Amino acid sequence: MNGRLILDTNIVIAFFRNEEEVVRNILWAEEIFIPSIVAGELYYGAYNSGKPQQNILKFVEFCSLTQNLNCDLNTAKHYGQVKKQLKDRGAPIPENDIWIIALALQHQIPLVSRDKHFNNIDGLELVGW
Repeated sequence: MNGRLILDTNIVIAFFRNEEEVVRNILWAEEIFIPSIVAGELYYGAYNSGKPQQNILKFVEFCSLTQNLNCDLNTAKHYGQVKKQLKDRGAPIPENDIWIIALALQHQIPLVSRDKHFNNIDGLELVGW
């Protein structure tokens, strides 16, 4: 692991729940990246919660310590390749996760997630906490 990490939604949620291992690893990381897709999922969760303003503020504060990753045409190319690979294997996964994988592959940054369906993606460096 090179100290640069992309966080999936479930890892950010674990951080907000103060899971010791997740908090420790995030604090030790050199650079943390949040895909815009993950940001959207977290905003949705906040708006859908019983305390939307509190949860949005917590997320915005967290994002001030991270870097945002946005999709571009190169990301779209990786997305197409990954989606085709999954189709050929008969192993579809959620669309948002394909975009997250595409960003990780494009930028060659390890992805931290607890989702098992990331395990079989060629070239993806996956970290699990």
